[in-house]
Amino acid sequence: MVNRLADAVSPYLRQHADNPVDWYPWGADAFAEARRRDVPVMVSVGYATCHWCHVMARESFSDPEIAAQLARGYVAVKVDREEHPDVDASLLAAASAFTPDLGWPLTVFTTPDGAPFYAGTYWPPVPVAGRPAFRDVLDAVAQAWEQRRDQAVETGETIRAALRDAAAGRRTGVPRAAATPGAEVPGTRAQDGPVARLADHARTVVDRLEAAEDRVHGGFGGAPKFPVAPTLELLLDVAASSVVDPEVARRALVLAGRTVDAMAASPLRDADGGFFRYGTRPDWSEPHYERMLYDNAQLLSAATTLAVLRRTGPAEAALRTPAATPGATDPGDATARVAADVGRFLLRALRLPGGAFASAQDSESVVDGERVEGGYYLLAPADRERHDPPPLDTKVLTGWNGLAIEALARAGHHLDLPDLTAAARAAADHLLATHVRADGTLVRASEGGVVSDAVATLEDHGAFASALLVLGGLTGDARFVRAGLRLVDATVGPDGTLRPPQGTDPVLADLGLAAGAAADPSEGAVPSGPTAAARAALLAHLATGEPRYRDAALAHVAASPSASEHPLGAAGVLRVAVGLAEPPRQLVLVADPDLRDAFRGAARDWYHPGGLVLGAAPEDAAALADDGVALLAGRGPGAYLCADFVCRLPARDPAALRLQLAS
Repeated sequence: MVNRLADAVSPYLRQHADNPVDWYPWGADAFAEARRRDVPVMVSVGYATCHWCHVMARESFSDPEIAAQLARGYVAVKVDREEHPDVDASLLAAASAFTPDLGWPLTVFTTPDGAPFYAGTYWPPVPVAGRPAFRDVLDAVAQAWEQRRDQAVETGETIRAALRDAAAGRRTGVPRAAATPGAEVPGTRAQDGPVARLADHARTVVDRLEAAEDRVHGGFGGAPKFPVAPTLELLLDVAASSVVDPEVARRALVLAGRTVDAMAASPLRDADGGFFRYGTRPDWSEPHYERMLYDNAQLLSAATTLAVLRRTGPAEAALRTPAATPGATDPGDATARVAADVGRFLLRALRLPGGAFASAQDSESVVDGERVEGGYYLLAPADRERHDPPPLDTKVLTGWNGLAIEALARAGHHLDLPDLTAAARAAADHLLATHVRADGTLVRASEGGVVSDAVATLEDHGAFASALLVLGGLTGDARFVRAGLRLVDATVGPDGTLRPPQGTDPVLADLGLAAGAAADPSEGAVPSGPTAAARAALLAHLATGEPRYRDAALAHVAASPSASEHPLGAAGVLRVAVGLAEPPRQLVLVADPDLRDAFRGAARDWYHPGGLVLGAAPEDAAALADDGVALLAGRGPGAYLCADFVCRLPARDPAALRLQLAS
């Protein structure tokens, strides 16, 4: 048996390299072999820090009898969902026809031509609580393929056609939450959407989220309970909006504050400041102990914004959350500490030697000779020194690193934590050196300096572009601004729509499953790819004034005119809508590094949902203006406060800037 996983870029695939299963990685070879043998394909999808993936690996994929059963009747394919998100999205969409309980490990059976005809998630080695044994599932699917093949093929073709129809519906204006009856009406007028009528839609968002809030334990819904960081960032941008009714803004801030405070005081937060993926109970207890880069990056960003808004203005102001009791600590200071702890967790636990960030930290570790989920995290801090921490998934993902870079840059600025800013710069430099090819195309993933052949997604382009524009603006490093604009340019097509520059996964396309990735409705744990690209386009518009960038972002938001009815599933696109509805605001800082840092210190609490800090050295300002950064055209040294691309007279020193900001 050939070991095809031993040299994989993905740590998840390498975890399975020593299984007795004859694994293929995702690729055309697996389906060619299935056609040659005339057998179905069993695709197993997971990720390196997934607890139930570990369980199924130990119980089933390490079993020689099950491996022999797979070898007799199937071609077995192993997929890292984080390396190949398009594949995961397409197979999840197909699996939803067979089970409502989607998750990982995901197991999908396809014809040799790739049409999915059955799917499920975790199956135990023996029947448990109504869940069939994996070996029995394999027998049943093999029997169906041998005895009822026409039915299996028909089912697969029906699923493929449904994915194509769903993708076509999304392109014509059906929202991401199209599975919700009545969620959208194709053809709804843009003037009724969340940009043109933000005040009304913001009230709906806050109404819906207050209704979904768990008023006992905090957060939204029951169990399992996720941190839903994009929803928190949406609430905070509503709170900071100049367009929203002040009372709605106050409610949004209080709701976001209650949620962050509840999570920070709950078992979801470890003693070292990092947050676990989700709690299995309503009170956030018994968490699934893996710690994801994307969760912690976005929670760092949300806590940073909350700290800024809580410390802005007098206690009776609409945007201030008062201390819980007289004499209590200022909640802005407490929230800043939560944010700082998350930032330091990223640097201490997830940062890799090259400066980039690992995808996640595992839920399992060895404690006193036994491999257990969560055992390490339940140790007293003093006892942890005697044990190795849970392993990392050392795969570097461009999009998730983009989230971390932007969050660290913002926290470094707003909270005056220069080590976080330095970490953001180091990670950005690493990605520019290793994840941007000589021809300018982007890499999706790498591990140990070896790059994956996986297609870079819109999420990668959008999240990294946003990070570069924010980081470049805050640090005054023109390299980052130029690189960010190049990535945005790659995503805006000639017709003004946002599209992945590299297309979708070529094997998916050959199998007729590419539409499944386009139909993926997910926008919960992270913003969708189009939303990430739309936000980057909005930031590019704030830097350059180019209407085509704003138009591309606006077209994306216009496809979901009723998104405010389901904010937990559309927080990312709604956040872009808030930024588009706000008058453009910029803080332009043209100065040498020392004075620029002093200006930034004076403007540490300057935050606007439709805003951008844009710094540059005097010698770089004219060159950036020639490259399209119109706000820098003709700017001499000074700090410029701008609205609607019209700037005030420059402040020559930090004290003068403080006066302008106060007015």
